[in-house]
Amino acid sequence: MDELAARTRRHFFSECAIGLGRLAFASLAGGPLLRAQERDMAHPLAPRAPHFPPKAKSIIYLFMAGGPSQLELFDYKPRLGEFDGQPIPDSYLKGKRFAFMDTFTKDVPKLLGTKRKFARHGQSGAWVSELFPHTAGVVDQLCFLKAVSTEVFNHAPAKIFCNTGTFQFGRPSMGAWVTYGIGSESQDLPGFVVLQSGPRGPRGGAPNWGSGFLPTAYQGVPFRAVGDPILDLRNPAGIDARRQAEAVAAIRDLNSARLADTGDSEIATRIASYEMAYRMQTSAPELMDITKESKATLELYGAEPGGSSFANNCLLARRLVERGVRFVQLYHTSWDHHGGPGEDLDASLEKVCKDVDQACAALVRDLGARGLLDSTVVVWGGEFGRTPMGEKRESTGRNHHIDAYTMWLTGAGIRRGITVGASDELGFSPAEDRVHVHDLQATLLHLLGLDHQRLTFRFMGRDFRLTDVGGNVATKILT
Repeated sequence: MDELAARTRRHFFSECAIGLGRLAFASLAGGPLLRAQERDMAHPLAPRAPHFPPKAKSIIYLFMAGGPSQLELFDYKPRLGEFDGQPIPDSYLKGKRFAFMDTFTKDVPKLLGTKRKFARHGQSGAWVSELFPHTAGVVDQLCFLKAVSTEVFNHAPAKIFCNTGTFQFGRPSMGAWVTYGIGSESQDLPGFVVLQSGPRGPRGGAPNWGSGFLPTAYQGVPFRAVGDPILDLRNPAGIDARRQAEAVAAIRDLNSARLADTGDSEIATRIASYEMAYRMQTSAPELMDITKESKATLELYGAEPGGSSFANNCLLARRLVERGVRFVQLYHTSWDHHGGPGEDLDASLEKVCKDVDQACAALVRDLGARGLLDSTVVVWGGEFGRTPMGEKRESTGRNHHIDAYTMWLTGAGIRRGITVGASDELGFSPAEDRVHVHDLQATLLHLLGLDHQRLTFRFMGRDFRLTDVGGNVATKILT
């Protein structure tokens, strides 16, 4: 009786594994504790059956952070050139908002034709500018979307929107949803890996690849380009393999006991993370060692062993999907060409194009040569595009534009050598086959065998999904 008298309400709620208290708490929390019991909590990234037979096994998302100018790269607009320097009609701007309104309200913004030369390439006749000579060589493998639209015109929330389906921080990213839905085929590497290059990281930071309210087992894992991919992966001095194995086993036993008491999915994530890190002490160095690639492959990408570059990251992306990693996301900065030092449409744009052009084309060719393009989807694009009006700063650039910009895809389940959608003659608004960001997200999930309306997670009393309350599969781009 004394022992019972000493028990508190806190003891009751922590120890009641299947009783009323735990059920009530799970209901208030939105149900993740209950649903976690329906999964293999010891192996949160174990492969799971999709909703229907998939076309693809993995995705490589080449995220051009900053908003590439489609009008300098893919969306050829001769009429825009004819009207260069003329004020844009008020009818185009009515009801529209832009990132830097002050530059458009002081004076009526003037249309800006591109200085870049365009040409048709391949049997498909796709338009590509002189800035992307290598990409021009693989256009018959690509599907161009010329009327992509989004809803957010500032960098950080726009990136968050592209990745999570909402501009609000704290929601799961696309890679997290994918690995939550179907797990990963890799046993020795994370299911969702992030690689970064360029002068800075993407605005918005880690929430772009976060797991939000999903268990943290599904968040993206950023790999460093040089040295150990993850800090503290190696054993500290004086700790040999036997001592480390004993420590990992002891920690696993303690966590397992706590997991049995609470059923908390985050403890399962902790156990899986320790064991994954232990396996990665062998798998990660082998992955990062691109010296084992042939000279021809290194030259194809323009990759340099020991260096840090977008080219190296593209090669690592291929190596990752070869090893069963489900979702690989590359970020390259910066494509924010407003005008001014480091942001002009001349040397600055040329530099960032040169950074990525050869490697993007190489990735498409290399995946194709190895048969991986039949099981992998590659996506190229940014968080938005650029206005057909110039933006006057120290030099002329372009403002953010959310209504009609260009992306491309290739790989498993994608029709190749086609262009879907078009913007109007000035490149301002969609003219046909608009693809919203939610549509793109729904389509990528569909290619992996996932129904975007069924892939949900109950949180705070609501069933959330990547595409929020929108999204339609873009059937025109599918085989």
